[in-house]
Amino acid sequence: MATTTKPQPRALVRASGGPRYAVALAVDALGTGLLRPLLLLYGVSVLRLSAPATGIAMTAGAVVGLVCMPAVGRWLDRGARSTVVAASMLVRVLGVALLLATPAGHIWLFATAALFLGIGNQAWPAAHAALVATIAHGRERDAALAGGRALRNAGMGAGALLATACLAGGTAALQALAAVTGLAYLAAAALAWSVHVHAHPAAHAAKGRGDEPAPRMRALLAANVIYVFCLSVPEIALPLVLVTQMHASPLWSGAIFVANTVLVVTLQVPVTVLMSRFPRRSVLAFAGVVLTASYLGFFAATSLGHGWGAPAVAAVSVVCTLGEIIYAGSATALVTALAPAHVLGHTLARFQLSTGFGLAVSPAAITALAPHGPAALWGSLAAATLLSAGAVATEQDQGSRLSGCCRRARAGS
Repeated sequence: MATTTKPQPRALVRASGGPRYAVALAVDALGTGLLRPLLLLYGVSVLRLSAPATGIAMTAGAVVGLVCMPAVGRWLDRGARSTVVAASMLVRVLGVALLLATPAGHIWLFATAALFLGIGNQAWPAAHAALVATIAHGRERDAALAGGRALRNAGMGAGALLATACLAGGTAALQALAAVTGLAYLAAAALAWSVHVHAHPAAHAAKGRGDEPAPRMRALLAANVIYVFCLSVPEIALPLVLVTQMHASPLWSGAIFVANTVLVVTLQVPVTVLMSRFPRRSVLAFAGVVLTASYLGFFAATSLGHGWGAPAVAAVSVVCTLGEIIYAGSATALVTALAPAHVLGHTLARFQLSTGFGLAVSPAAITALAPHGPAALWGSLAAATLLSAGAVATEQDQGSRLSGCCRRARAGS
């Protein structure tokens, strides 16, 4: 069991890419926070598209954007780091520019803009994780990844609040917000590119790790598709259940979303550092157990009726957020620890494929299960997540298998 110390803020910023990169993350997150509540309303209100067509275009953009991940992985494995991060931001600038240039009623131009935004959104997590893994190592890297997530959630929360406050301004306000989002992405890209972080794969190959294959991680990748459903719970599942089934005030959904953001911002780094005393794989499995317990808690809370149901759901949401924090602090950290340096990009790209797929299918799965009652929704999520936690816990790391084979070979020679 490893001992850990609390990272100092300056050391954490340094391990995360430095002050300029931290500002780039914050500005990019602010733009993303502005865009998330804006995009659907922009398609419906400004471009006069139907809500179903707008939703399908946005979903298609996110899913098709995953096609770029193998190319992103190869680019990262050639040593690019800050350049890929900047490119993921510049692609979104192009998406916003196309959005602003789309005439009313043109669904295909809107879909193309959503595709560019989807490419940028899918490429960014892998590129950011690779950059941090190049600068920081070991448990310092885990804390740096957690710090980046906390900063990103703070920026996205601030952007979402600002966008919500400006939505009453009508069409002109929506167009102005879109323009501000594009400028934010452009500024973030310039700052990220100026960091000039580059890896040297040949150096790692010279150390004797150049012939190690990429880890298979089949159980981990499959489990991650289920784990990532927890990110859709505060935004989709709880509002759906509270408003349409429990007939509670929408204020409960807003309060839960704000509480989720605040908890992630304040607890992501401390919880990740606390959990660094234990093996990453064990922590990730434990996250699945915590999420399972929260889903069972939601099932129990929804049976309390109108009076106590909404407060109970809000209380259980804190447990769900803790599970999300533990999951987010251990999943990417485990993947970067498993991957040899020369295939880090390929490994992170595969992990992002599973994350992006889970995020894409979770709204459809949740909305399909919810009408069949709390047992169908929360029971299914609990069972699938518990099975995923078991799969994560029992999967043997490829490096361990290889080293075990080598030891047996040496013993027999």
